[in-house]
Amino acid sequence: MAKVLIVDDDPHIRTALRRTLAFEGYVVREAEDGRSALAATLDELPDLVILDIMLPGIDGIEVCRRLREVNDTSILMLTAKDEMTDQVAGLDAGADDYLVKPFVKEELLARIRAVLRRRAPNEEPRVYQVQDLVLDDRAHTVRRGDREVELTPREYELLRFLMKHAGEVVHHSRLLAAIWGYQQSRVLDVYIGYLRGKLEVDGEPRLIQTVRGVGYVLRPE
Repeated sequence: MAKVLIVDDDPHIRTALRRTLAFEGYVVREAEDGRSALAATLDELPDLVILDIMLPGIDGIEVCRRLREVNDTSILMLTAKDEMTDQVAGLDAGADDYLVKPFVKEELLARIRAVLRRRAPNEEPRVYQVQDLVLDDRAHTVRRGDREVELTPREYELLRFLMKHAGEVVHHSRLLAAIWGYQQSRVLDVYIGYLRGKLEVDGEPRLIQTVRGVGYVLRPE
């Protein structure tokens, strides 16, 4: 089973999570703050980090950023604040998903399975192209014409899904389920805006189109 690192400064939460995950067969380690979490990932890279956003010293957002600089392990962010700003901050830092405290065991396990499933290698990398937009999954690069486009891991995953289904109108709920593992959130619209901002520099034509009330489609205007 997958190796999971739990990072939370509350020993009661760590104990509850450890028991739940160990019962499901996961190999579990713990860290109580940001520094020990970063050190633990250097000792042995886990398949998944369950990372509390409120940590003493180095907070969860900064831990997430530092992890993303050196590896591509899955990260599930925990937050006690049910606010979009905290959720978007975690996703912007590179988290694969977030979960608001308090949560039920079944939802936690479902989110873990979804994150690990998305990270599993289930197809050969390839090159996708729509007009002058090229995503090379082998080199993990995106170019618009002669310009290289720098994307966060979540932006890349969202663009890759849209390019795999170029010309097809993809429903909001399908995109959310495929990229974030759930079906109701405003975060999709936020990330579409991020992508458009990076793909439409200096008047470049829009490729990600909105189909009002349905979803999005990647195709020329």
